[in-house]
Amino acid sequence: MKEIVEKISSYNLFNYLLPGILFVIFLREITNYDLVQEDFFIGAFLYYFIGLVISRFGSLIISEFLQNIKFIKLADYQEFILASDKDQKIELFSEINNMYRTIISFLTLLLLAKLYEILSIRIGISQMLSYILLIIVLIILFIFSYKKQLGYIAKRISSRNKQ
Repeated sequence: MKEIVEKISSYNLFNYLLPGILFVIFLREITNYDLVQEDFFIGAFLYYFIGLVISRFGSLIISEFLQNIKFIKLADYQEFILASDKDQKIELFSEINNMYRTIISFLTLLLLAKLYEILSIRIGISQMLSYILLIIVLIILFIFSYKKQLGYIAKRISSRNKQ
């Protein structure tokens, strides 16, 4: 277990594990949903996965929404790669930026969870249907995450081949 903890990067810690833990704690406080795990080992993996989902939601939904309303504008990916090679601080700033996006995502998902709880009680959505809906949403989220990651790989290959 110690080796696993040592291999967790600061990015994984601040963008996956910590948001996952905080989400579960806040979720228990503001809703009737309780995902807190008694077993530390199982909890660590569950919280990491929840944090991963929060991060992907931020990358796919929050970031796209903020770009579409012209609140943010991303730099060209090829320029980002070239600049990162010259200035190592850009990677750090990008990591901090992603942490802020993950916090926005975490808070948005908490709000959506509370709204879903209210809605499911009012219209009588069964627990089984809730599980099915959650699985469908996760499949869609990770399909688009996969597509986005493949795009980054292709852009990085293209950028490296132009040098």
